[in-house]
Amino acid sequence: MRIALGIEYDGSRFLGWQTQTGGGAVQDALEAALSAVADQPLGVTCAGRTDRGVHARGQVVHFDTTAQRPDSAWVRGVNAMLPDSVAVLWSKPVADDFHARYAALSRTYRYVLINRAVRPALETRFAGWFHAPLDVAAMQAAAVQFLGEHDFSAFRSSECQAKSPVRTIACLDVRREGERIVFTVRANAFLHHMVRNIVGTLVYVGKGRHPPGWVRELLEARDRARAAPTFAAAGLCLEQVEYAPHWNLPAAAATASRALPA
Repeated sequence: MRIALGIEYDGSRFLGWQTQTGGGAVQDALEAALSAVADQPLGVTCAGRTDRGVHARGQVVHFDTTAQRPDSAWVRGVNAMLPDSVAVLWSKPVADDFHARYAALSRTYRYVLINRAVRPALETRFAGWFHAPLDVAAMQAAAVQFLGEHDFSAFRSSECQAKSPVRTIACLDVRREGERIVFTVRANAFLHHMVRNIVGTLVYVGKGRHPPGWVRELLEARDRARAAPTFAAAGLCLEQVEYAPHWNLPAAAATASRALPA
């Protein structure tokens, strides 16, 4: 039997998603709790691996088991064995050909940046920070150039293991909300550090170091060394993974075609 789960977690409490030799990853905590409920060793596959310090509200995973348990056991039972920084939101039996990663149509990430002169204290785990004023209109003009299919070699880390640097960004919204600048980006898939590198580049445009057209130059150059540094992980959150409606997953299927704010 294959089961899909929706989970959320505070990434500041973990060493990233992917299992670590000494433990400490989200995957380690989740697999241990699932295995205890199933009374058998279980492994999970996620829709998108997140780095250390990156959060998730809408991560999706799947696992296979022969254990017969009610859906409530995979939610409340597993949550009872998880640390308070991670929680299962829903559980649903799925067809054997469902795959949390390969069946996903798109992923949506949100980055929250506090833009004020002094650093934050209360939100330090959940937001990035930049001290100088930023021109959001210039950042929006630059963001438009990321839309569509591109080679994102200039925005991938040197440790990225993806076979191809080509990705398609469907939406990239940049807007100010008081002291916060919120970046929302939806793409078919992402490269390692891609969102944080995009945010860093937009911040360089916003502070006036480069014009909006610089983004086009970076995409064409395909040279990571020419782009801005990787921005802090704290402000990044995996908000949603979209799947085709026929999988009938809670929340995800119902919002698969939802457009981001204009």
